[in-house]
Amino acid sequence: MPLQDKTKTIEANELREAMRFWATGVTIVSARHNDIQHGMTVTSFTSLSLEPPLVMVSLEKTTRTHGLVDLSGAFGVSMLREDQRPVSNRFAGLATELTNRFAGLKTFTLETGSPLLENGLAWLDCRVTERHAAGTHTIFFGEVIATRASEGAPPLLYFNRDYRGMQDSRDR
Repeated sequence: MPLQDKTKTIEANELREAMRFWATGVTIVSARHNDIQHGMTVTSFTSLSLEPPLVMVSLEKTTRTHGLVDLSGAFGVSMLREDQRPVSNRFAGLATELTNRFAGLKTFTLETGSPLLENGLAWLDCRVTERHAAGTHTIFFGEVIATRASEGAPPLLYFNRDYRGMQDSRDR
């Protein structure tokens, strides 16, 4: 059936309502430029290619993290464990946009100097290779130049406006 009106768009609320049913992992995307570091909770992250090793992250243009990724040309990704809900909430807080969200948390760096959170599941250190404007966001493509991974903990998931755990049938 052909579309009747190709210019029709939906409201943000309609998309938000539908996308709440897309289950996703939870990450903290971080960057450092000079002596300033910042990070934010991000679920719009995905792997793009193994050769070359590429990932993609979408960041709202008005965020501090976006500005630091843009200036530094690099970003880090910390994949969160199921028990890190408070960390996700801390980095998602709009009220803390201008504060140091890393205060009191243990961090480390790999190659680019982007801060990574200890106690996560896995970490990627990325150099920005491309930027694409997309509405209120910028899509950053990053070449993964260093990784580290841990084992044994389930991931933190986000689904239907809430955090979820993962039940593996092998563990029953």
